Amino acid sequence: MMKKSNSETFGYYLNKYLTVYLPGQRGLSTNSLLSYRDVFSLFIVFLKTEKRITPEKLDMSFLIKNLIVEFAEWLENSRGCSLTSRNQRFVILRSFCRWLATENPEFLKLSEEIYAVKLKKAAKPVMTYLSADAMGCLLKQPDSSTNYGLRDLTLLAFTYDTGARVSEVTDLKFKDIRFEAPPIVKITGKGNKARIVPLLPQTMNYLKEYIKRWKINLLDSQEQYVFTNRSGGKLTRSGVKYILEKYVEAGKTENPVLFPDKISPHTLRHTKAMHMLQAGNNIVYIRDVLGHSDLNTTERYARADTAMKRDALAKAEIPMPEPADLLPDSSIDLSGRSVEDDMANWLKNFSKK
Repeated sequence: MMKKSNSETFGYYLNKYLTVYLPGQRGLSTNSLLSYRDVFSLFIVFLKTEKRITPEKLDMSFLIKNLIVEFAEWLENSRGCSLTSRNQRFVILRSFCRWLATENPEFLKLSEEIYAVKLKKAAKPVMTYLSADAMGCLLKQPDSSTNYGLRDLTLLAFTYDTGARVSEVTDLKFKDIRFEAPPIVKITGKGNKARIVPLLPQTMNYLKEYIKRWKINLLDSQEQYVFTNRSGGKLTRSGVKYILEKYVEAGKTENPVLFPDKISPHTLRHTKAMHMLQAGNNIVYIRDVLGHSDLNTTERYARADTAMKRDALAKAEIPMPEPADLLPDSSIDLSGRSVEDDMANWLKNFSKK
């Protein structure tokens, strides 16, 4: 049997998908590419550990619908992924199959079969955000008399004030910040889309003190990441999560009632959006600050704020009469009426005296 050429192997197609199609034709950002990469890394782990398949040099005949469905079930049952994560990863493989069909008509059947598989319905997670008191308590926790405490305070304040995603914060460089009046920051988000966000005075004070304390020469540090770890390298997503959780735990010790059970760096983004909404800001401005491409995404904050809904209902409240006193009990006279003879009339007259 003749060996399949390299152009027909899984490794060939995967390499072309990740290095040519996604960054070139789709224009995906580095962070998005890493998400795709991670899904295929998990898929390969599944193939090797569960199916004893080494896929890199295999021809594409091994890739069938049932295998991809089993992978999704493995993510949920063995890896403990949530339904949302399971569905997201399944969708990435489904997109890969659709692209395969554009590369080679032989994969049309696989693409159609995969697209016929329905995603599992996942309950929408409750949006978590902090109250103004909780946010204030959180920002009091870092000891800003130390260099790292000041870094952490600046990090938390910047993340909250700009509503930035954690990847946008870790990718931030000094060249992205304008320190002259009016101070602004250029944040590069999903799809390499940039947005300009004003920086508030207190956040600027933290940044300036941070630069002064750490002896950062802005002229020589334009390409340097703003938030770095103890080795001087770029602060990672897990590093930001660790910093946040440390101060949340400290805040819970001070006032456990203020903080929800689960908090992530994205919670600060939700918090900024909710605080802007509660302050009466137009939802269009909130969309622009957060960098949402669709206003419908921003509108979920309005749907999530129960207090604002209650206030809105209260403003539309009209005077209503008090309930009347209870009438004395009286028996219902059903003499001469038969349920079997005329049930509709019986039900109609059931509560009448």
